[in-house]
Amino acid sequence: MDSSALNDDAPADSARRRRTRDRLVDAAYEVFAEYGVHAASVEMICEHAGFTRGAFYSNFQAKEELFFALMERENTIRIGRLQQGIASFLDPIAGDHPSFGEEVVETIIRQFLELQADDRRWCLVQSEFALLAMRDPSVAGSYRTFQAEFLDQLTAIIVQAIDTVGLRFSIDARSATRLIVGSYEDAMVDSILDPGGPGASERALGELTAVILALTSPSEQGPKALGKTEPVAGVLSS
Repeated sequence: MDSSALNDDAPADSARRRRTRDRLVDAAYEVFAEYGVHAASVEMICEHAGFTRGAFYSNFQAKEELFFALMERENTIRIGRLQQGIASFLDPIAGDHPSFGEEVVETIIRQFLELQADDRRWCLVQSEFALLAMRDPSVAGSYRTFQAEFLDQLTAIIVQAIDTVGLRFSIDARSATRLIVGSYEDAMVDSILDPGGPGASERALGELTAVILALTSPSEQGPKALGKTEPVAGVLSS
């Protein structure tokens, strides 16, 4: 067979493989959320995706590898949305407001929350992932690494955001980010436990505004344009 023909087929095979992986990850998201990671079998995921076990094992060695592929995809999506928010509306707001009180901070947080999809399902899956990592030492190390890398990226973005509006954290930036994430996740849990109450975004808005105002103070330099924020020691650049 002509080697050039084989090369021509390679991009198509690669694209087909990516589509297969994407469908398996999509199916895993649905199945993990409905049944839990422990109860979800490879067969259930394959059936939901419309594939055979062979298709699964040609892309993933085990369910745990799929679990980390889903984590990586969803974390990347969330980081991208936050970066989009900073680029699209945060710098113009900073230019219009020389000082930032509760009302302006609340407006900014509302804008960021509107960029996020309904995270209640992801909250369920994240809880399942944490339980799996706590129960299985072979998963725990990789899980902690994934979470630490995500927290580093998130910290860098939040520091950039508050610098842009002329604020700074009064405590360690990474610790502050953990508190902010905890408040957001608590709002997600409350919305799951009390579906008849206010939506998750409404719950998160007031809590995040209060937490951020409590953890920040005006910076001496005032608001900064995007791209001028100093890097945070020990935190990955976004």
